[in-house]
Amino acid sequence: MNRAVPAARDRSAREPAAARAQAPGPRTPASAPGSPEPATPRAPGARAPRTDGGIGAWAELLRLPALFTVPGDALAGAAAAGARPGPRTLLAIGSSLCLYEAGMALNDWADREEDAVERPHRPLPSGRVRPAAALTAAGALTGAGLALAAGAGRPALAVAAPLAATVWAYDLALKHTPAGPAAMAAARGLDLLLGAAATGGGTRAALPSAALLGSHTLAVTAVSRRETTGGSALAPLAALATTGALAGLAARRRNRLPAGRRAAAAPGLSGSTPAPGVTDALGAGLSAVYAATAARPYFHAALNPSPPLTQRAVGGGIRATIPLQAALAARSGAGATSLLIAALAPAGRWFARRTAMRKVSIT
Repeated sequence: MNRAVPAARDRSAREPAAARAQAPGPRTPASAPGSPEPATPRAPGARAPRTDGGIGAWAELLRLPALFTVPGDALAGAAAAGARPGPRTLLAIGSSLCLYEAGMALNDWADREEDAVERPHRPLPSGRVRPAAALTAAGALTGAGLALAAGAGRPALAVAAPLAATVWAYDLALKHTPAGPAAMAAARGLDLLLGAAATGGGTRAALPSAALLGSHTLAVTAVSRRETTGGSALAPLAALATTGALAGLAARRRNRLPAGRRAAAAPGLSGSTPAPGVTDALGAGLSAVYAATAARPYFHAALNPSPPLTQRAVGGGIRATIPLQAALAARSGAGATSLLIAALAPAGRWFARRTAMRKVSIT
């Protein structure tokens, strides 16, 4: 952290880095202090000097503000299964968090050479985190996620294993192929099914909710593929149309589970809320919040598909994940669970402000 250089040089070195962090993109050559010649940009794949391996660099690598979008998957899955969240749901949430963070670390490890050109401010190309450390963290977090899922039972592990495989396949092979958005959507849908499997023992009842959440993720991921270059109005327009359709579907109350099902028969469970009118109104309101959160930045990106507006559209789509999860829980009749999920949105915004990490990306 402390470098033995003159204070003037240290200050001038920090200022261009802060400017680059505000505007991700190809690095602009900066003049070295006291020299008339511009500094030569570092070639892709070249090792950068290690400047900071502390908590801040790892928080940026793991995109900690995005973690608040993860617990709602398992909670919405539990609601869709008609089961009350319990200890196994907490294990599923822990598993989801670990696998999500494994994907974040692996993503930057796989893209380290590309990021050296397009996103030089990120922890790996800037030298603040070593690539080997990021890869090791990805492996350790994957193992921890599978262990937590195993603790939630065999059905949960049966979902967590393909989820982990999908995460690794996306980052290492599928991300830059036409199958990339579909792989990301599958991962998010499987994450919701993980909560259903851990809490209720099955996944069939949660398949419609998983499909809706996966469709939203597919749209956001398609937009994110142009967040550094811009130039595509088609993806934001498609995402805007998808958002409208999903908002309408999420606002519609699901059919009740069959009376013979264990989840529906047990009194007091989230799938058998005694006041359907209240949960219907709650679901409609949360669906409207979801649409408002995602639609406006999508619309702006469609009108002007520049990199900054495309990045805002991606951020809006990520933030909209939480109200969609909450709407899906309300759609399943779990009013209390939906409110719990919705509370994660202001918590995430507060955390992002506290850590000065307001930009969140999935790429």
